[in-house]
Amino acid sequence: MGAIHLSEVQCSGQEPSLWKCPHKNITAEDCSHSQDAGVRCNLPYTGVETKIRLSGGRSPHEGRVEVQIGGLGPLRWGLICGDDWGTLEAMVVCRQLGLGYANHGLQETWYWDSGNTTEVVMSGVRCTGSELSLDQCAHHGTHVACKRTGTRFTAGVICSETASDLLLHSALVQETAYIEDRPLHMLYCAAEENCLARSARSANWPYGHRRLLRFSSQIHNLGRADFRPKAGRHSWVWHECHGHYHSMDIFTHYDILTPNGTKVAEGHKASFCLEDTECQEDVSKRYECANFGEQGITVGCWDLYRHDIDCQWIDITDVKPGNYILQVVINPNFEVAESDFTNNAMKCNCKYDGHRIWVHNCHIGDAFSEEANRRFERYPGQTSNQII
Repeated sequence: MGAIHLSEVQCSGQEPSLWKCPHKNITAEDCSHSQDAGVRCNLPYTGVETKIRLSGGRSPHEGRVEVQIGGLGPLRWGLICGDDWGTLEAMVVCRQLGLGYANHGLQETWYWDSGNTTEVVMSGVRCTGSELSLDQCAHHGTHVACKRTGTRFTAGVICSETASDLLLHSALVQETAYIEDRPLHMLYCAAEENCLARSARSANWPYGHRRLLRFSSQIHNLGRADFRPKAGRHSWVWHECHGHYHSMDIFTHYDILTPNGTKVAEGHKASFCLEDTECQEDVSKRYECANFGEQGITVGCWDLYRHDIDCQWIDITDVKPGNYILQVVINPNFEVAESDFTNNAMKCNCKYDGHRIWVHNCHIGDAFSEEANRRFERYPGQTSNQII
């Protein structure tokens, strides 16, 4: 999916990044996605898996997390405080143990027997998800401080050999973006679901309008496991106004940022319905929301949120003319485990003159490389794709 940026790359092996290697500027005729380059990396053996273990689980892929500590003293095993433990921390544990990907990060593990290990030896663990071992994550060090004490509130994980991987079709956002001045009398349901800016609460309902930046979102599952909501059907929330269930309260975040990253407008999208809108030729649809059906996105399929449905927008009524960044983040709270979260964010250049908006240069990736940052236009001109 998306643009192909480089062709005929020839590196010496000493370059700090691919952008420094000799390459050919791409043209539409040069490459197709069937020729996409790939790599397989080899990590040297470090023995980090011997410093951590799981206990009490029903299988070797789950259990309470125990870490080995000792330093200059005798080595001993201990538990980890469950405060703020989540998917990102579980990803590191599963990676360190060679057990694949995280399925769940658990803050309570009272239903798993801790055996003879009862001492909590680590707290305040915060990971980015990319670390190779828990030692590389931030934590409280030798000072252990837990908000909730006892072995029942210690960290646990459930690992899986496969995981989903969501990716937003960035070109479609760029192609479908437009501004709509929507009358307030048509926005009661959206207001009920907090899809408007705070200033809408003091508006003169039902008179007047809100200015909305609308666009379509097409979200593909390119992983090796179906994307399923964390909550089961019994806990989905029924929304009478729109007449549907929410299986995830926050499925995507939509933000308008200044070039220095200050947020000036925001929106969010609950999962109105996670289903297989379309699939690749050799893949069959498995999830459909009709008749209280199961929700999810099958591997090789995508879910489409059209630009003309409620809450598929950012309320920009209070945004002043200027140069901005449009940012869309899928699964922003890491509520559902994925194999890779670095491709869950998209950023676009956005220029707003008070009447029209130009959206271009949409780019997948939460963090830009130095070269990509240089190429990313912070102050776009009006020669970009014009969207009315």
